[in-house]
Amino acid sequence: MLGLRLIETLRLRVKDVDFDRKEIFVRDGKSGKDRVTLLPKVAIENLCQHIDKARLLHLEAMEAMEAMEAMEAGIVFVHLPGALARKYPNAAKELSWQYLFASSQISTDPRTGKQGRHHLHERGIQSAVKQAIKMAGVNKHGSCQTLRHSFATHLLERGYDIRTVQELLGHANVNTTMIYTHVLNRGGRAVLSPADR
Repeated sequence: MLGLRLIETLRLRVKDVDFDRKEIFVRDGKSGKDRVTLLPKVAIENLCQHIDKARLLHLEAMEAMEAMEAMEAGIVFVHLPGALARKYPNAAKELSWQYLFASSQISTDPRTGKQGRHHLHERGIQSAVKQAIKMAGVNKHGSCQTLRHSFATHLLERGYDIRTVQELLGHANVNTTMIYTHVLNRGGRAVLSPADR
């Protein structure tokens, strides 16, 4: 997703996407902060199709687990943050709480020992991005973080103010966001070379 850290993207739940307002709600981002960022129109159709696939995956898992009487065996459907599992005991079974980018495998949570569905692993996404860069014939280093940097740079190039970009990226300090302003300087202090006139 545009402007999100990789782990923030992987931790998104279905309920964190607001198609009507074209927003994504990032919960518990870096430093434990929540924020709202953009959902681009161009991503909506693909994201809706992805959620439909996630719905089918979730329904299949629920049917299989109910058939095995899995709830009695300590299987949960998804990890819930904080005390939400106690406060809302059935929330883990709801589609809205499922990870948007869920793994197709059921795994064991090392903290609780319970089985459930986790989000995709960071390494898999990083490998896929590197492979896409290679297949596209881009002969520069690139990563998931490069996409985040590009998002910030494009916003600044289009004239958005530094505070807006800071909020969208989830930076605690505007100085962190200021690193993107260096790309706006075209040449020595935006002066064109006489050879280019």
